[in-house]
Amino acid sequence: MRVDPSPLPALPWYLKPFFRRQQRHYGQALTPALVWARVPPLYGALLAFYAAIERRGSPLSPVLRSLVQTRVSQLTHCAFCIDLNASIAAERAGSLDKALAVDRWRDDPSFDARERLALEYAEAMTESAGAVDDALATRLRAEFDEPSLIELTALIAFQNLSARFNAALDIPSQGLCRRPD
Repeated sequence: MRVDPSPLPALPWYLKPFFRRQQRHYGQALTPALVWARVPPLYGALLAFYAAIERRGSPLSPVLRSLVQTRVSQLTHCAFCIDLNASIAAERAGSLDKALAVDRWRDDPSFDARERLALEYAEAMTESAGAVDDALATRLRAEFDEPSLIELTALIAFQNLSARFNAALDIPSQGLCRRPD
């Protein structure tokens, strides 16, 4: 780790509910949250953006969102993000199998056409710094309406921010995604 991940002695009141929720859900505070909380205005903005992406009324299904986040995490080599997002994807998909197959989405029959297109877009945005060719853009517009495409783009951009932040600071996995022995 390139920064101190220890809990702060005093959190601003508005961050305390987020840490209580993490403690209840994961049994621990998540390391990136402890790091972001060292600059509360940044962490508050990040939480607000994430809440908008993960809202119940999103036109993107929870499974699709998690699969895309897992793939971006893999591409950016963020150990923590792979761990967390695969765990969430497994929970949402009802099986760890699909979460573990994200890197093989092109060949794995468990991915539907919409998921494949979203994963292709995630790879294009992540690997080529946003260079999306016209053919891919046309296919995306045929599958996703404008609000959905904007949300998908924002989700991929958000996950790139989060994963690159964690990878640059060498934030490790926390063992959230349990693989079968």
